[in-house]
Amino acid sequence: ATTAPRIPPTRLALHHFDVSYSLQLKDLWPSVRAGLLCEQKYGALINNFSPVDHVTQELELLNATDFVSEAPKKAQRLQQGAAAEEAGRGDSRSQEGSGEGRTVTQAEMSPPLRASISSNIKCYTFPRGDITRFRPARPDTLGLLDYYLMDAASLLPVLALNVQLDDFVLDLCAAPGGKTLALLQTGVCGHLAANDISISRTKRLHQILHSYVPKEIRETVSVTSCDGRDWGQLEGGTFHKVLVDVPCTTDRHSVMEEDNNIFHRRRTKERQMLPMLQLQLLMAGILATKPGGEVVYSTCSLSPLQNEYVIERAVEIAETQFNIRVHVEDLSHFRTLFQDTFSFFSDCRLGELVLPHLTANFGPMYFCKLRRM
Repeated sequence: ATTAPRIPPTRLALHHFDVSYSLQLKDLWPSVRAGLLCEQKYGALINNFSPVDHVTQELELLNATDFVSEAPKKAQRLQQGAAAEEAGRGDSRSQEGSGEGRTVTQAEMSPPLRASISSNIKCYTFPRGDITRFRPARPDTLGLLDYYLMDAASLLPVLALNVQLDDFVLDLCAAPGGKTLALLQTGVCGHLAANDISISRTKRLHQILHSYVPKEIRETVSVTSCDGRDWGQLEGGTFHKVLVDVPCTTDRHSVMEEDNNIFHRRRTKERQMLPMLQLQLLMAGILATKPGGEVVYSTCSLSPLQNEYVIERAVEIAETQFNIRVHVEDLSHFRTLFQDTFSFFSDCRLGELVLPHLTANFGPMYFCKLRRM
C-alpha cells in the first residue's frame, strides 16, 4: 500500500495559520503572512558590560538608532504638538461633554510614558524599510561580545516589566537567554533567578551569560533547570517582578524551519496542550510574585488561544482557586511610544501584540502585564 505523502510541518503550520489568523486579523493577514515568510529583522542589544561608545558611534554612522531612548523623545514631541493644538482650540468649544475622541494632553499622558522605559537598555534598529543587516558581534579586550542580535520586539516584555533598583526578578522560562541578558542590562536587579526546564537550553543560557557578562555579575544570577510549573510551590511570593515568556507555536519559526517544528505530526498532542502548559506557567509566575509585584506574560505567537485567553483564565483561576486578585495593566502607551519601530495590532483585547510587517519585520510578540494585588 502506498503511504500518504509527507506534508512538511512548515506547510501544515501555514495552512493552520491561514485558517485561524485570517479570521482573527481579517484584512491584515495577507501582509502579516508575507512578513512571516520573509527574512526577520533584528535589533542589536548593546552590551553595557563592554565599552559601548565606539559601538554606538559605528551603528549611528550606519543610520541605526536606539529605539528605546528615541521613543520617549518622539512621544514627548507628539504630546507637545497635541497640547499646543488643545490650547489653540482654547474656549472655542464647550467645556462640558464626555471628552470622548479628544486628543490626550501632555499632562495626562507623560507619567506612564516616562515611567515605562528602562533607560539603561539600548537596542539599535535600522529605520522602517531599511533591511541592512548587522555585522556579527565582536569581542572586546576582555573577551565580552559588544552586542546581542535579537528580534527587537522581544525587548518589549522586558521594558514592560520595568525593573526597579534592587528588585528580585524571576525569568521563569529563560533559555536561550536574550531576555535574561536584557534584564541584566538594566543594571538594577537586586537578584535575578533564570530558570528553564530544558537542560540543553540552559547550557545555551550559560554560554550567553559567559559571552556577555563579567564573572562578578554572572555570580549574582542563579540559573536553574526546574519545571517552571512547580515554581509557585518552590518559592512562592518572593519576587517583585516575574517574566513568563512561555513555550508557544513560535509562529515565524513554524512557517520557516523544518527542524524542531511543533507542527510536526508527532508533536500534535504537545501543540494542542500548549495553552494548558502556558496557563500553568503563568499561574506559577503569579504565585511566585509578592503582593504588589508584577508579572509580564509573553509569547511569539499571534494566537488569541495562547495570548488573551490564557490571561483571562489565569485571572479567573487566581481569584477562584487562590483568592488572589490580579489586575491586568494597561500597556497602550507602548503603542504610542514605539509606533515608529513596530506595527501593533490595534484590536488586541488584553495586552499588546506586535505584528510582522514587511517594512518593520519584527515579531510576532504578544505581551501582557499583570499586577498581583
